[in-house]
Amino acid sequence: MDKFTKLTGVAAPMKIRNIDTDMIIPKQYLKTIKRTGLGTGLFSELRFNEDGSENPDFVLNQPAYRNAKIIVAEDNFGCGSSREHAPWALLDFGVRCIISTSFADIFFNNCFQNGVLPIRVSREDLDKLMEDAERGANATMTIDLEAQEIHGPDGGVVKFDIDAFRKHCMLNGLDDIGLTMQKDSGISSYEGNLANSRPWA
Repeated sequence: MDKFTKLTGVAAPMKIRNIDTDMIIPKQYLKTIKRTGLGTGLFSELRFNEDGSENPDFVLNQPAYRNAKIIVAEDNFGCGSSREHAPWALLDFGVRCIISTSFADIFFNNCFQNGVLPIRVSREDLDKLMEDAERGANATMTIDLEAQEIHGPDGGVVKFDIDAFRKHCMLNGLDDIGLTMQKDSGISSYEGNLANSRPWA
């Protein structure tokens, strides 16, 4: 998993409440277990018309937001079914941070396991950040995970809370497998000793 330390990029405003995982990555894209290639399906039912053409009204199709790295979203982002493909699709598209007042628990946990930073902020702070995100090409924000700060385009700063263990994992690029591999020498030593003491096992 890539480390997350500081991210600077355009923030796209998504003023939709209760964005569920089927909206993030529709079910027809769930046939793969690969983490790559899912960016094409991200928000596909919103991004594309029935004939396959782009919907010009959808925020990520607008020139200023095509390369957005941050999404500022309304309440309850990531609700619905517990598909890990949702953070995979966001990451493959290039989005590494979602800011909202609230997230569905499973989606929230899946984000941390895949290098996407979900940030919870107050309603008041979200309104400020949404206003900043609506500036188009000028909607550049910086997420400083170490300092736990969001820096807006005019120099405004929003502080955010994050669990210390999850912060450590994101800063060091550690998912569950990475955490386990940190104990590799101890595991190998234990297995070696076990093999010597119980050769019949």
